[in-house]
Amino acid sequence: MASSNAGGLESTIRSDALLNASQHGGKAEPQAVLGRVLSRLPEMRSRARELIPLVNRICGEVSALAPEEQKAELAKLGLPEEEKKQKERKSLPPLPDAERYKTVVTRFAPNPDSVLHLGSTRVIVLSHDYARMYGGRFILRFEDTDPRLKKSSSKFYTYIQEDMDWLGCAPDDVAYQSDRMETYYEYAEKLIRLGGAYVCTCGREAFHSGAEAGKPCPCRGLSASEHAQRWSRMLASGYGEGEAVLRVKTDMAHPNPAVRDWPAMRIIDTARHRHPRVGSRYAVWPLYNWSAGLDDHLMGVTHIIRGKEHLTNAVRQEYFYRAFGWSYPTAIHYGRLGIEGGELSKSKIEQGIREGRYAGYDDPRLATLRALRRRGIDPEAVRKLIVQIGLKPVDIVVSWENLLAGNRQIIDGRSPRHFGVFDPVQMLVRGVPDGVVTVELPRHPEAPSMGTRRYRLETREGTAKVFVPRQELAGRTSARLMGMMNVREVEVSGGAASARFASYALEDARKEGIRALEWVPGDENAPISVVMPDASVKKGLSDAQIREERVGSTVQFERQFFARLDSKEPDLVLYFTSK
Repeated sequence: MASSNAGGLESTIRSDALLNASQHGGKAEPQAVLGRVLSRLPEMRSRARELIPLVNRICGEVSALAPEEQKAELAKLGLPEEEKKQKERKSLPPLPDAERYKTVVTRFAPNPDSVLHLGSTRVIVLSHDYARMYGGRFILRFEDTDPRLKKSSSKFYTYIQEDMDWLGCAPDDVAYQSDRMETYYEYAEKLIRLGGAYVCTCGREAFHSGAEAGKPCPCRGLSASEHAQRWSRMLASGYGEGEAVLRVKTDMAHPNPAVRDWPAMRIIDTARHRHPRVGSRYAVWPLYNWSAGLDDHLMGVTHIIRGKEHLTNAVRQEYFYRAFGWSYPTAIHYGRLGIEGGELSKSKIEQGIREGRYAGYDDPRLATLRALRRRGIDPEAVRKLIVQIGLKPVDIVVSWENLLAGNRQIIDGRSPRHFGVFDPVQMLVRGVPDGVVTVELPRHPEAPSMGTRRYRLETREGTAKVFVPRQELAGRTSARLMGMMNVREVEVSGGAASARFASYALEDARKEGIRALEWVPGDENAPISVVMPDASVKKGLSDAQIREERVGSTVQFERQFFARLDSKEPDLVLYFTSK
């Protein structure tokens, strides 16, 4: 290694060690730093073992620095935008067993029978970010091999990829298990000939009765050649649905009856249950543990990150791994993730849409990614939440406020301010000097680069017309129209209100303790409808400048709430984001 190259490598390692130390209380973690270095310098992956002593030394040097020294050195280096985001997020802990593998490979394997929801993001974000952290590969694998019960739909293949792109977790490769049927057949035959699997024609109840007692069924003891013939008959449609299954041989004395000779392949009548991609081409279909376990090996998956409900599946799959002489990947199991008041059951979401209780997959009452996106939740807020939760094995229920608080930090700085008047009442202000009164207010109080918003009031015979929120007038005799003027003698009568001009000076309002009031001009305003979290609609008025905002952007109605502009044609519709 040339000295100049060595110097550049040490500089890279040191910057990554400083960044890592800033995320872990001043202590740089060598394993995580090594993964980050290999991600940035993929040409060094073949020499990873050579880097370990160098990474250990530099991490030790960085960890020995005082916090002030670390901050000063980090400030001199500067940080690329992505590293700033990494620093803002809580860093992921080192990935177990990462050093065992030349390349870390992770996967997300959804069934395309519905859209993604917040619970789905845990495996997506963790699998994606760990693959990036170690310079590895992240696979999206559609597990679409159950055309009878978990029916795939063409639209969900698209929706899932769209949601992953929005989340910032685009895969390196996309695979479809329905394209891999011949592979599942090939390895099934191999396992039969190895004596590790057999075709069972016993009835379901008869088999389970024996399995509960630890007794093998009569089919288990037949020769491998007999089972090979039965397998050929299965593939030739010689059995009907439910008449034969391929079982993996395990231990009939295993303490968990669910592990005992579990089913790997079964027959489905695809004339009645057509598959959206391959139609009725196949009659024999794999069950989850066969297709998923087989693909994890054949695709080189090194780390399986999934819910703890899959612990038994790992035990099942290890039986045929041993039969083939394979090593099982590193499996990491986390607890369930829920959100207070958010529906995460795919079957209940689908049922609710069919019955008309939800307007669609982006209904604000749902915790689907499409609903979060429509409400104005930034994907970075979701990712921060998931990284914060990490790989904890315990079940976790997060509150909406946890998610929304993180989201506010992200969107506040980019959300222009507007006035929003709900339940508006027209107020006539008398005694205003004749002419046109204008005022310019910042679009954002802390972002001068956003410019200003201009309000214009035309007075006729000393009277100006504005709209103000009716509920804010209760008990008031005076008010300040924010940024504009102070008024006295406030009265509400029927469907109208009136007041008398007092002054323009903000200082007058402060001296007298007059509270400010949102308002919009009587002639230049924009009707708005805001869809609330419970799907109700809140109607009101905003200033005309809101029409200039981009669809999809978030705004803040002064002193009220954030909302995402959903459409401008024919009417202005926004979705409530958060307070």
